[in-house]
Amino acid sequence: MFDTLSDRLTGIFSKLRGKGRLSDADIDATAREIRLALLEADVALPVVKEFIARVKERARGAEVSQALNPAQQVIKIVHEELVAILGGEARRLRFAKQPPTVIMLAGLQGSGKTTLAGKLAQWLKGQGHQPMLVAADLQRPNAVGQLQVLGGRAGVEVYAPEPGNGVGDPVAVARDSIEHARRAARDIVIVDTAGRLGIDAEMMAQAAAIRDAIQPDEIIFVVDAMVGQDAVNTAEAFRDGVGITGVVLAKLDGDARGGAALSVRHVTGKPILFASTGEKLSDFDVFHPDRMASRILGMGDVLTLIEQAEAAFEEEQKERMTAKLLGGETFTLEDFLDQITAVRRMGPIANVLAMMPGMGQIKDQLADLDERHLDRVTAIIRSMTPAERANPKVINGSRRLRIANGSGTSVMDVNQLLNRFAEAQKMMRQMGGMMGLPGAGRRKATKSKGKRKGGKGGRSRAVTAQGGPARGGARIPGLPPGFDPSALAGGGLPPGFKLPKPDFNKLTKRKDD
Repeated sequence: MFDTLSDRLTGIFSKLRGKGRLSDADIDATAREIRLALLEADVALPVVKEFIARVKERARGAEVSQALNPAQQVIKIVHEELVAILGGEARRLRFAKQPPTVIMLAGLQGSGKTTLAGKLAQWLKGQGHQPMLVAADLQRPNAVGQLQVLGGRAGVEVYAPEPGNGVGDPVAVARDSIEHARRAARDIVIVDTAGRLGIDAEMMAQAAAIRDAIQPDEIIFVVDAMVGQDAVNTAEAFRDGVGITGVVLAKLDGDARGGAALSVRHVTGKPILFASTGEKLSDFDVFHPDRMASRILGMGDVLTLIEQAEAAFEEEQKERMTAKLLGGETFTLEDFLDQITAVRRMGPIANVLAMMPGMGQIKDQLADLDERHLDRVTAIIRSMTPAERANPKVINGSRRLRIANGSGTSVMDVNQLLNRFAEAQKMMRQMGGMMGLPGAGRRKATKSKGKRKGGKGGRSRAVTAQGGPARGGARIPGLPPGFDPSALAGGGLPPGFKLPKPDFNKLTKRKDD
């Protein structure tokens, strides 16, 4: 959603790089371009005015004029002001002192309330709660049936005593659901209410009646992030008419300009609690203003990437892989298959890679990534025997033909996989050796023709990685000659280690697909 705004801001900041000092004219020109970029992204005018005023005030201050890199300091200021507009810090749900906690969802029809109710229920269940969905939208056709389907997918109870489609009293359903939740030992109640195509008195009156009947701990307004400035106006109407306590941004994966997301928090004064992307129930997470600001500025979102990886990789799998690396064991095709399976659980590969810093510069290549390539790799590995996966060197010509036929691929595809896997194994050994992992990167010792100096048996003084004697005669195991461990303290890479250069052309869609 923020691709256009991100591209504009990246272009603006690129003009500042290389300047040792920023004049007032440079600051004014930069602020003018940022203002135009925000207005084109459909950000509310009052928000833009206040944002630009804050940026210009800070850019003319001592923190930029005395900075060694003024351009980076300006980017830092813009990032911090974006974080402030988006809410500063993430706010968690407020839970009742005595369960159940009651959460009421409000919003216009089509904003995604019912889908969001299922997503929120699944997320809360994953947090260890026992949520219950309440079908209080008795007006929209099949709204009750949709909520029951979503509840079944999320594995949570759905309280739906009325069939809906215009039949039943939503206020009575919402009121009775609280007592039912207490009897069923549900600690959270999520009430899905009816919406309209636009703001009207009848909808507001019904929402206010439900609010008064259930006394919710949270009234969450679900805003469609694709409708632009109308989302801000609607949020203000619900704030004044019902009294919302938080906002959820739905449909953040759309291709709209994203101004609503940057405006709704500032205009309403209510925090953004969650962000919803996609149709799957798992496409939902807590809204973090700092991470969203980093994405907008093309800095990536490493923290979210780490959290998704921790959720996708099972604890037993992580421990087993760590023990294997620390023990210097060989990285096998079976391990590779486990890694691919876990990565696929994190979501689309393009979305995962887009969270890495700097990937915004190759967005076109990321858009062309073909995930079917990973399906072919998976099929090839699954067509191998356990012995072949453990030791690919035994795969001769006839075995390669059998694997290709069994996986529905070509011998060339099998050869490419084995060649790339051999390079990956080599890189793993290289990394293990340079990081000093026990057993990694070791070679078998060979007998020298002559005895070394230093006494019988060829004993010599132990040396450090820099070539000098180690203290107390202790030797650092597994470190290659010439490697300086202190180089890692500043975040650098070991000498001689080259980062792998991914060839995205191998992952793009093939002509024959």
